[in-house]
Amino acid sequence: MKTTLGLALSAVLALSACGGSDDDNSAGGGGPEKADIRVWLNGADTPQAARDWLKKTFEEQHEGSTLTIEEQQWEGLVERLTTALSSEDETPDVVEVGNTQSATFTTAGAFADLTGELDDLGGDDLLEGFVEAGTVEDTTYAVPYYAGGKYIFYRKDLLEKAGLEVPTTMEEFVDAAVALKKDNPKPANFSGFWFPGQDWRNAVTFLWDAGGDLAVEDGGEWQGALSTPESQAGLETVQRLMTEASGAAKDGNETDPQVPFCNGEVGMMSTPSWVMGLISDPEAGCPEMVSKIGVFALPGSEGGPAPVLLGGSNIAVAAKSPNQDLAKDAVALMLSEDYQTILAENGLTPAKESLAPLLGDDEFAAATIEAASNARLTPPAAGWASVEGARILEDLFVAVANGGDPAELAGKADQAITEKLGSS
Repeated sequence: MKTTLGLALSAVLALSACGGSDDDNSAGGGGPEKADIRVWLNGADTPQAARDWLKKTFEEQHEGSTLTIEEQQWEGLVERLTTALSSEDETPDVVEVGNTQSATFTTAGAFADLTGELDDLGGDDLLEGFVEAGTVEDTTYAVPYYAGGKYIFYRKDLLEKAGLEVPTTMEEFVDAAVALKKDNPKPANFSGFWFPGQDWRNAVTFLWDAGGDLAVEDGGEWQGALSTPESQAGLETVQRLMTEASGAAKDGNETDPQVPFCNGEVGMMSTPSWVMGLISDPEAGCPEMVSKIGVFALPGSEGGPAPVLLGGSNIAVAAKSPNQDLAKDAVALMLSEDYQTILAENGLTPAKESLAPLLGDDEFAAATIEAASNARLTPPAAGWASVEGARILEDLFVAVANGGDPAELAGKADQAITEKLGSS
Protein backbone atom coordinates (compact mmCIF):
# COMPACT_ATOMS: atom_id res chain seq x y z
CA MET A 1 0.00 0.00 0.00
CA LYS A 2 2.90 2.35 0.74
CA THR A 3 4.15 2.09 -2.85
CA THR A 4 0.69 2.51 -4.36
CA LEU A 5 -0.09 5.58 -2.27
CA GLY A 6 3.31 7.08 -2.93
CA LEU A 7 2.89 6.76 -6.69
CA ALA A 8 -0.61 8.18 -6.55
CA LEU A 9 0.49 11.15 -4.48
CA SER A 10 3.22 11.79 -7.00
CA ALA A 11 0.53 12.00 -9.64
CA VAL A 12 -1.38 14.56 -7.63
CA LEU A 13 1.79 16.53 -6.94
CA ALA A 14 2.12 16.89 -10.69
CA LEU A 15 -0.91 19.16 -10.41
CA SER A 16 0.94 21.65 -8.24
CA ALA A 17 1.34 24.06 -11.14
CA CYS A 18 -2.44 24.44 -11.08
CA GLY A 19 -2.27 26.17 -7.72
CA GLY A 20 -0.56 29.23 -9.11
CA SER A 21 -2.57 29.90 -12.27
CA ASP A 22 -6.18 30.98 -12.56
CA ASP A 23 -6.31 29.72 -16.12
CA ASP A 24 -4.98 26.28 -15.20
CA ASN A 25 -7.04 26.08 -12.05
CA SER A 26 -10.26 26.63 -13.96
CA ALA A 27 -9.45 23.66 -16.19
CA GLY A 28 -9.52 25.76 -19.35
CA GLY A 29 -12.14 28.32 -18.25
CA GLY A 30 -15.42 28.42 -16.41
CA GLY A 31 -16.73 25.37 -18.22
CA PRO A 32 -19.97 24.67 -20.07
CA GLU A 33 -23.31 26.17 -19.10
CA LYS A 34 -24.87 22.71 -18.76
CA ALA A 35 -23.31 19.58 -17.30
CA ASP A 36 -23.78 16.72 -14.88
CA ILE A 37 -22.05 17.79 -11.68
CA ARG A 38 -20.65 14.92 -9.61
CA VAL A 39 -20.43 15.53 -5.87
CA TRP A 40 -18.54 13.12 -3.64
CA LEU A 41 -19.94 12.95 -0.09
CA ASN A 42 -18.45 10.62 2.49
CA GLY A 43 -20.29 8.12 4.65
CA ALA A 44 -23.80 8.69 5.96
CA ASP A 45 -23.01 11.91 7.86
CA THR A 46 -24.81 14.17 5.38
CA PRO A 47 -28.55 13.61 5.99
CA GLN A 48 -30.75 12.53 3.10
CA ALA A 49 -32.85 15.69 3.44
CA ALA A 50 -29.76 17.80 2.68
CA ARG A 51 -28.84 15.65 -0.31
CA ASP A 52 -32.35 15.89 -1.72
CA TRP A 53 -32.43 19.68 -1.22
CA LEU A 54 -29.05 20.13 -2.93
CA LYS A 55 -29.98 18.11 -6.00
CA LYS A 56 -33.44 19.68 -6.37
CA THR A 57 -32.27 23.26 -5.83
CA PHE A 58 -29.22 23.00 -8.07
CA GLU A 59 -31.20 21.52 -10.95
CA GLU A 60 -33.96 24.13 -10.56
CA GLN A 61 -31.38 26.92 -10.71
CA HIS A 62 -29.42 25.38 -13.60
CA GLU A 63 -31.88 24.24 -16.25
CA GLY A 64 -30.44 21.47 -18.36
CA SER A 65 -27.83 20.48 -15.77
CA THR A 66 -28.01 17.62 -13.28
CA LEU A 67 -26.30 16.99 -9.97
CA THR A 68 -25.32 13.47 -8.95
CA ILE A 69 -24.22 12.64 -5.41
CA GLU A 70 -21.80 9.72 -5.19
CA GLU A 71 -21.32 8.40 -1.66
CA GLN A 72 -17.80 7.36 -0.73
CA GLN A 73 -16.64 5.45 2.33
CA TRP A 74 -14.20 7.15 4.68
CA GLU A 75 -12.00 4.07 4.78
CA GLY A 76 -9.59 4.21 1.85
CA LEU A 77 -10.76 7.72 0.87
CA VAL A 78 -7.27 9.22 0.59
CA GLU A 79 -6.21 6.75 -2.07
CA ARG A 80 -9.48 7.09 -4.01
CA LEU A 81 -9.25 10.88 -3.95
CA THR A 82 -5.61 10.80 -4.94
CA THR A 83 -6.34 8.63 -7.96
CA ALA A 84 -9.53 10.40 -9.05
CA LEU A 85 -8.26 13.96 -8.64
CA SER A 86 -5.24 13.27 -10.84
CA SER A 87 -7.39 12.11 -13.77
CA GLU A 88 -9.37 14.42 -16.05
CA ASP A 89 -11.60 11.48 -16.98
CA GLU A 90 -12.31 10.26 -13.45
CA THR A 91 -12.33 13.42 -11.35
CA PRO A 92 -15.52 14.40 -9.54
CA ASP A 93 -16.41 18.10 -9.61
CA VAL A 94 -16.94 18.72 -5.89
CA VAL A 95 -15.39 16.64 -3.12
CA GLU A 96 -15.76 16.34 0.63
CA VAL A 97 -12.49 15.75 2.44
CA GLY A 98 -11.79 15.27 6.12
CA ASN A 99 -10.46 18.41 7.79
CA THR A 100 -7.34 16.49 8.84
CA GLN A 101 -6.76 15.41 5.22
CA SER A 102 -7.12 18.82 3.58
CA ALA A 103 -3.51 19.98 3.87
CA THR A 104 -2.07 17.23 1.69
CA PHE A 105 -4.43 17.88 -1.19
CA THR A 106 -4.33 21.67 -0.99
CA THR A 107 -0.53 21.75 -0.99
CA ALA A 108 -0.50 19.36 -3.94
CA GLY A 109 -2.64 21.65 -6.09
CA ALA A 110 -5.47 19.11 -6.39
CA PHE A 111 -8.17 21.70 -5.65
CA ALA A 112 -9.25 24.85 -7.47
CA ASP A 113 -8.60 28.31 -6.06
CA LEU A 114 -11.66 29.54 -4.13
CA THR A 115 -10.07 32.70 -2.72
CA GLY A 116 -12.13 34.96 -4.99
CA GLU A 117 -15.35 33.31 -3.82
CA LEU A 118 -14.49 33.27 -0.11
CA ASP A 119 -16.38 36.42 0.89
CA ASP A 120 -19.53 35.33 -0.94
CA LEU A 121 -19.31 31.90 0.69
CA GLY A 122 -19.22 33.35 4.19
CA GLY A 123 -15.91 35.13 4.69
CA ASP A 124 -15.09 35.76 8.34
CA ASP A 125 -18.25 33.90 9.39
CA LEU A 126 -16.74 30.58 8.24
CA LEU A 127 -15.13 28.31 10.86
CA GLU A 128 -11.62 29.74 11.08
CA GLY A 129 -9.73 26.52 11.76
CA PHE A 130 -11.30 24.80 8.79
CA VAL A 131 -10.50 27.72 6.48
CA GLU A 132 -6.88 27.55 7.68
CA ALA A 133 -6.83 23.80 6.98
CA GLY A 134 -7.81 24.53 3.37
CA THR A 135 -5.48 27.51 2.84
CA VAL A 136 -1.90 27.59 1.57
CA GLU A 137 0.09 30.84 1.46
CA ASP A 138 -3.03 33.04 1.60
CA THR A 139 -4.78 31.08 -1.13
CA THR A 140 -7.89 29.13 -0.11
CA TYR A 141 -8.56 25.84 -1.87
CA ALA A 142 -11.09 24.21 0.49
CA VAL A 143 -13.81 25.69 2.69
CA PRO A 144 -15.65 24.39 5.77
CA TYR A 145 -18.53 21.99 5.29
CA TYR A 146 -19.47 21.02 8.86
CA ALA A 147 -17.83 20.31 12.22
CA GLY A 148 -18.57 18.15 15.19
CA GLY A 149 -16.75 17.67 18.44
CA LYS A 150 -17.07 14.23 19.98
CA TYR A 151 -18.88 13.71 23.25
CA ILE A 152 -20.06 10.71 25.26
CA PHE A 153 -23.42 9.11 24.55
CA TYR A 154 -24.48 6.88 27.44
CA ARG A 155 -27.36 4.67 28.49
CA LYS A 156 -28.94 6.37 31.52
CA ASP A 157 -30.73 3.19 32.53
CA LEU A 158 -27.52 1.12 32.54
CA LEU A 159 -25.56 3.63 34.60
CA GLU A 160 -28.39 3.72 37.13
CA LYS A 161 -28.61 -0.08 37.23
CA ALA A 162 -24.86 -0.30 37.90
CA GLY A 163 -25.08 2.34 40.62
CA LEU A 164 -22.82 4.73 38.73
CA GLU A 165 -22.87 8.53 38.51
CA VAL A 166 -21.93 10.48 35.40
CA PRO A 167 -18.09 10.68 35.54
CA THR A 168 -16.51 14.05 36.30
CA THR A 169 -12.83 13.06 35.91
CA MET A 170 -10.89 10.91 33.48
CA GLU A 171 -10.14 8.37 36.21
CA GLU A 172 -13.84 8.09 37.07
CA PHE A 173 -14.67 7.66 33.39
CA VAL A 174 -12.23 4.79 32.87
CA ASP A 175 -13.39 3.05 36.05
CA ALA A 176 -17.05 3.49 35.06
CA ALA A 177 -16.39 2.02 31.61
CA VAL A 178 -14.79 -1.08 33.11
CA ALA A 179 -17.59 -1.40 35.70
CA LEU A 180 -20.30 -1.19 33.03
CA LYS A 181 -18.65 -3.98 31.07
CA LYS A 182 -18.55 -6.23 34.17
CA ASP A 183 -22.15 -5.36 35.08
CA ASN A 184 -23.43 -6.45 31.65
CA PRO A 185 -22.02 -9.91 30.87
CA LYS A 186 -24.59 -10.42 28.12
CA PRO A 187 -24.29 -10.01 25.24
CA ALA A 188 -20.70 -11.22 25.27
CA ASN A 189 -19.63 -8.34 23.02
CA PHE A 190 -21.15 -5.68 25.28
CA SER A 191 -18.99 -2.57 25.70
CA GLY A 192 -18.91 -0.45 28.82
CA PHE A 193 -17.13 1.91 26.45
CA TRP A 194 -17.34 1.03 22.75
CA PHE A 195 -13.77 1.20 21.43
CA PRO A 196 -13.01 -0.78 18.24
CA GLY A 197 -9.34 -1.39 17.59
CA GLN A 198 -8.90 0.87 14.57
CA ASP A 199 -10.44 3.90 16.28
CA TRP A 200 -7.39 6.16 16.50
CA ARG A 201 -9.58 9.28 16.32
CA ASN A 202 -10.87 8.54 19.81
CA ALA A 203 -7.60 7.05 21.01
CA VAL A 204 -5.71 10.30 20.42
CA THR A 205 -7.88 11.97 23.06
CA PHE A 206 -6.26 9.87 25.78
CA LEU A 207 -2.78 10.67 24.47
CA TRP A 208 -3.54 14.39 24.45
CA ASP A 209 -5.10 14.19 27.91
CA ALA A 210 -1.86 12.69 29.24
CA GLY A 211 0.22 15.41 27.56
CA GLY A 212 1.31 13.32 24.58
CA ASP A 213 0.84 13.70 20.82
CA LEU A 214 0.93 11.84 17.53
CA ALA A 215 3.75 13.89 16.00
CA VAL A 216 5.69 17.06 16.79
CA GLU A 217 7.76 19.52 14.79
CA ASP A 218 11.41 19.99 15.73
CA GLY A 219 13.68 22.30 13.77
CA GLY A 220 11.30 22.40 10.83
CA GLU A 221 11.05 18.61 10.66
CA TRP A 222 8.09 16.51 11.73
CA GLN A 223 8.58 13.28 13.65
CA GLY A 224 6.42 10.73 15.43
CA ALA A 225 5.88 11.36 19.15
CA LEU A 226 4.19 8.20 20.37
CA SER A 227 7.22 7.03 22.34
CA THR A 228 7.35 9.97 24.74
CA PRO A 229 6.51 9.20 28.40
CA GLU A 230 3.32 11.25 28.10
CA SER A 231 2.12 9.42 24.99
CA GLN A 232 2.99 6.10 26.62
CA ALA A 233 0.78 6.97 29.59
CA GLY A 234 -2.04 7.71 27.18
CA LEU A 235 -1.48 4.43 25.33
CA GLU A 236 -1.73 2.54 28.61
CA THR A 237 -5.15 4.09 29.22
CA VAL A 238 -6.22 3.20 25.70
CA GLN A 239 -5.11 -0.39 26.18
CA ARG A 240 -7.01 -0.73 29.44
CA LEU A 241 -10.20 0.59 27.87
CA MET A 242 -9.84 -1.61 24.79
CA THR A 243 -9.10 -4.78 26.74
CA GLU A 244 -11.17 -4.33 29.91
CA ALA A 245 -14.08 -2.07 28.93
CA SER A 246 -14.76 -2.73 25.25
CA GLY A 247 -16.39 -5.68 23.56
CA ALA A 248 -16.00 -4.18 20.09
CA ALA A 249 -13.99 -6.02 17.45
CA LYS A 250 -10.26 -5.67 18.06
CA ASP A 251 -9.76 -5.10 14.34
CA GLY A 252 -13.01 -3.17 13.81
CA ASN A 253 -13.47 0.49 12.92
CA GLU A 254 -15.70 3.20 14.32
CA THR A 255 -18.11 3.51 11.40
CA ASP A 256 -21.84 3.10 11.99
CA PRO A 257 -21.74 3.35 15.81
CA GLN A 258 -25.54 3.47 15.87
CA VAL A 259 -25.66 -0.22 14.90
CA PRO A 260 -24.12 -1.70 18.10
CA PHE A 261 -25.85 1.00 20.14
CA CYS A 262 -29.26 0.07 18.73
CA ASN A 263 -28.43 -3.61 19.27
CA GLY A 264 -28.05 -3.01 23.01
CA GLU A 265 -24.31 -3.64 22.93
CA VAL A 266 -23.09 -0.25 24.21
CA GLY A 267 -23.10 1.46 27.59
CA MET A 268 -21.04 4.49 26.55
CA MET A 269 -19.49 5.62 23.28
CA SER A 270 -17.61 8.68 22.07
CA THR A 271 -19.07 9.86 18.78
CA PRO A 272 -19.74 13.09 16.89
CA SER A 273 -22.96 14.93 17.67
CA TRP A 274 -24.57 14.01 14.38
CA VAL A 275 -24.80 10.34 15.41
CA MET A 276 -27.94 11.33 17.31
CA GLY A 277 -29.62 11.81 13.95
CA LEU A 278 -28.64 8.28 12.95
CA ILE A 279 -30.00 6.81 16.20
CA SER A 280 -33.29 8.68 15.95
CA ASP A 281 -33.82 7.81 12.28
CA PRO A 282 -37.13 5.89 12.13
CA GLU A 283 -35.92 3.62 9.34
CA ALA A 284 -32.24 2.95 10.00
CA GLY A 285 -31.96 3.80 13.69
CA CYS A 286 -33.76 3.03 16.95
CA PRO A 287 -35.87 6.05 17.94
CA GLU A 288 -37.33 4.07 20.83
CA MET A 289 -33.89 4.28 22.50
CA VAL A 290 -33.69 8.08 22.43
CA SER A 291 -35.37 8.48 25.82
CA LYS A 292 -32.63 6.32 27.39
CA ILE A 293 -29.77 8.43 26.05
CA GLY A 294 -27.79 10.92 28.08
CA VAL A 295 -24.72 12.87 26.96
CA PHE A 296 -21.72 14.55 28.56
CA ALA A 297 -18.38 15.94 27.47
CA LEU A 298 -15.57 13.51 28.23
CA PRO A 299 -13.89 14.85 31.40
CA GLY A 300 -10.16 15.50 31.35
CA SER A 301 -7.51 14.77 33.95
CA GLU A 302 -6.78 18.43 34.61
CA GLY A 303 -10.36 19.60 35.01
CA GLY A 304 -12.72 20.67 32.27
CA PRO A 305 -13.38 18.64 29.12
CA ALA A 306 -10.75 16.32 27.67
CA PRO A 307 -9.10 17.43 24.40
CA VAL A 308 -11.08 15.59 21.72
CA LEU A 309 -10.45 15.49 18.00
CA LEU A 310 -12.53 18.11 16.21
CA GLY A 311 -14.20 16.12 13.50
CA GLY A 312 -15.71 17.48 10.35
CA SER A 313 -15.06 18.12 6.71
CA ASN A 314 -14.07 20.66 4.11
CA ILE A 315 -15.45 20.88 0.59
CA ALA A 316 -13.50 21.77 -2.53
CA VAL A 317 -13.75 21.98 -6.28
CA ALA A 318 -11.43 19.60 -8.12
CA ALA A 319 -8.73 21.45 -10.07
CA LYS A 320 -9.25 19.12 -13.04
CA SER A 321 -13.01 19.50 -13.13
CA PRO A 322 -14.08 20.83 -16.54
CA ASN A 323 -17.14 22.43 -14.90
CA GLN A 324 -15.58 25.04 -12.63
CA ASP A 325 -18.43 27.57 -12.52
CA LEU A 326 -21.17 25.01 -11.99
CA ALA A 327 -19.09 23.24 -9.35
CA LYS A 328 -18.56 26.49 -7.47
CA ASP A 329 -22.32 27.14 -7.61
CA ALA A 330 -22.87 23.74 -5.97
CA VAL A 331 -20.41 24.64 -3.21
CA ALA A 332 -22.26 27.93 -2.66
CA LEU A 333 -25.53 26.04 -2.21
CA MET A 334 -23.87 23.69 0.30
CA LEU A 335 -22.86 26.72 2.37
CA SER A 336 -26.23 28.42 2.07
CA GLU A 337 -28.32 29.00 5.19
CA ASP A 338 -31.05 26.62 3.96
CA TYR A 339 -28.62 23.74 3.45
CA GLN A 340 -26.60 24.39 6.61
CA THR A 341 -29.84 24.57 8.62
CA ILE A 342 -30.64 21.02 7.57
CA LEU A 343 -27.20 19.92 8.75
CA ALA A 344 -27.64 21.70 12.10
CA GLU A 345 -31.06 20.13 12.64
CA ASN A 346 -29.34 16.77 12.32
CA GLY A 347 -26.66 17.55 14.89
CA LEU A 348 -23.82 18.76 12.67
CA THR A 349 -22.12 22.02 13.63
CA PRO A 350 -22.70 24.47 10.76
CA ALA A 351 -19.85 25.84 8.68
CA LYS A 352 -20.79 29.38 9.70
CA GLU A 353 -20.38 30.57 13.28
CA SER A 354 -23.53 32.69 13.08
CA LEU A 355 -25.62 29.58 12.53
CA ALA A 356 -24.42 27.78 15.70
CA PRO A 357 -27.65 28.69 17.59
CA LEU A 358 -29.47 26.37 15.18
CA LEU A 359 -28.05 23.48 17.21
CA GLY A 360 -30.54 24.37 19.94
CA ASP A 361 -30.17 24.77 23.69
CA ASP A 362 -30.80 21.24 24.99
CA GLU A 363 -28.29 18.91 26.67
CA PHE A 364 -27.02 17.70 23.30
CA ALA A 365 -26.22 21.23 22.11
CA ALA A 366 -24.61 22.00 25.48
CA ALA A 367 -22.41 18.88 25.25
CA THR A 368 -21.45 19.79 21.68
CA ILE A 369 -20.35 23.27 22.71
CA GLU A 370 -18.49 22.08 25.83
CA ALA A 371 -16.66 19.30 23.96
CA ALA A 372 -15.70 21.66 21.15
CA SER A 373 -14.26 24.16 23.65
CA ASN A 374 -11.14 22.03 24.06
CA ALA A 375 -11.14 20.25 20.71
CA ARG A 376 -7.95 19.85 18.72
CA LEU A 377 -6.84 18.90 15.22
CA THR A 378 -4.23 16.43 14.02
CA PRO A 379 -0.67 17.72 13.47
CA PRO A 380 -0.69 20.45 10.76
CA ALA A 381 1.96 18.70 8.69
CA ALA A 382 1.54 18.91 4.92
CA GLY A 383 1.93 15.15 4.58
CA TRP A 384 -0.48 14.16 7.32
CA ALA A 385 -2.98 12.66 4.85
CA SER A 386 -0.28 10.22 3.76
CA VAL A 387 0.01 9.02 7.38
CA GLU A 388 -3.73 8.43 7.46
CA GLY A 389 -3.68 6.83 4.02
CA ALA A 390 -0.98 4.37 5.08
CA ARG A 391 -3.15 3.29 8.05
CA ILE A 392 -0.23 3.56 10.45
CA LEU A 393 -2.46 4.54 13.34
CA GLU A 394 -5.11 1.92 12.64
CA ASP A 395 -2.45 -0.78 12.66
CA LEU A 396 -0.95 0.60 15.88
CA PHE A 397 -4.18 0.60 17.85
CA VAL A 398 -5.34 -2.78 16.57
CA ALA A 399 -2.10 -4.17 17.96
CA VAL A 400 -2.65 -2.26 21.23
CA ALA A 401 -6.19 -3.69 21.44
CA ASN A 402 -4.76 -7.17 21.03
CA GLY A 403 -2.48 -6.72 24.02
CA GLY A 404 0.77 -5.75 22.30
CA ASP A 405 3.54 -3.90 24.12
CA PRO A 406 2.78 -0.15 23.77
CA ALA A 407 6.44 0.90 23.92
CA GLU A 408 7.52 -1.46 21.16
CA LEU A 409 4.50 -0.67 19.00
CA ALA A 410 4.97 3.08 19.46
CA GLY A 411 8.59 2.91 18.35
CA LYS A 412 7.65 1.23 15.08
CA ALA A 413 4.78 3.64 14.50
CA ASP A 414 7.00 6.67 15.20
CA GLN A 415 9.48 5.48 12.60
CA ALA A 416 6.74 5.01 10.01
CA ILE A 417 5.17 8.41 10.77
CA THR A 418 8.53 10.19 10.58
CA GLU A 419 9.31 8.56 7.23
CA LYS A 420 5.93 9.58 5.82
CA LEU A 421 6.16 13.17 6.98
CA GLY A 422 9.74 13.47 5.90
CA SER A 423 9.00 12.32 2.35
CA SER A 424 6.01 14.60 1.82
